[in-house]
Amino acid sequence: MTLERLENLAKIGQIKAEAFAQADFEKLLASGKARLADALNQDLSFESRFDLAYNASHAIGLAALRRHGYRAENRYTVFQTLAHTLGLPAEKWRVLDQAHRMRNVAEYDGELDATEALVASMIGIAQEMVRRCEALGKA
Repeated sequence: MTLERLENLAKIGQIKAEAFAQADFEKLLASGKARLADALNQDLSFESRFDLAYNASHAIGLAALRRHGYRAENRYTVFQTLAHTLGLPAEKWRVLDQAHRMRNVAEYDGELDATEALVASMIGIAQEMVRRCEALGKA
């Protein structure tokens, strides 16, 4: 992990240092895992599964950021720091960035322009994030 990059983001105010609390980490990770499990439920609407996969990724990413002693005030930053907190390759966190932009359009304009393939990709990435985050928790 490139902790120096996280420190630099804190210096410019993109993230804030916050003492690590195991209970917070566990709650965020559990929240992400619950949403991820629900996102896999094909009986739910497409829009719900998109929201659940997106929010699962955010909660897991936030847990990882908190594990390193930081907090972000905006969702984009949580996804942007995944390369540093979980070692997630850029092509994967960029999928979440794309979902973030789509989520904003859906939230503010009522139009969700996503595909089943995107949701499946988000779910796969979130599952990988869970594995990486759980490994962080054991470290």
